[in-house]
Amino acid sequence: MTSDELQARTDAVRALEAQFGELINRMRRHLNENAQRVSPGMLPGAYKVFSTIAGRGRIAQSTLGDVLMVDKGQLSRTVRELEQLGLIQREPDPEDGRASILSPTPLGIERLAAARAPQEQTLIGTLRDWPLDDIHNLTRLLHALASGALPGGDAPPLPGDDPAARSLLDPVAPA
Repeated sequence: MTSDELQARTDAVRALEAQFGELINRMRRHLNENAQRVSPGMLPGAYKVFSTIAGRGRIAQSTLGDVLMVDKGQLSRTVRELEQLGLIQREPDPEDGRASILSPTPLGIERLAAARAPQEQTLIGTLRDWPLDDIHNLTRLLHALASGALPGGDAPPLPGDDPAARSLLDPVAPA
């Protein structure tokens, strides 16, 4: 690779990094707004825990901690808070009575859908004129980047391959 090619690649990656920074800032605002719509005073971290539980449908609390890379004590407090708000329910893990399985309640699912609706409509509106192939390609490329795989390489299956997870990526797809 020539020094000009290396500089062009470096500049392109820096521009991409800047756009990711903008996207992350926007997502933080959306998470905060969604948290407030689910329950006034809810912190974005609690919203992330809740939305992850809802997205998985059922998840062991220990697995949730691994997925989110959070402190067990903080996760326990957040789970208790979400349970007290009636957003999730906890049941004993049939394979390990000391562990808990978490799942969203009907109220939690309803509140989450209502909280997400404004951003989903914004995203659908933003992408309205995009060719469907471009949306799928962007999803595939972001997944490859997130999993550390080469585009078109051996990335793990897209979350959208699971009908329950598809609603997280495509708000108009049936869950």
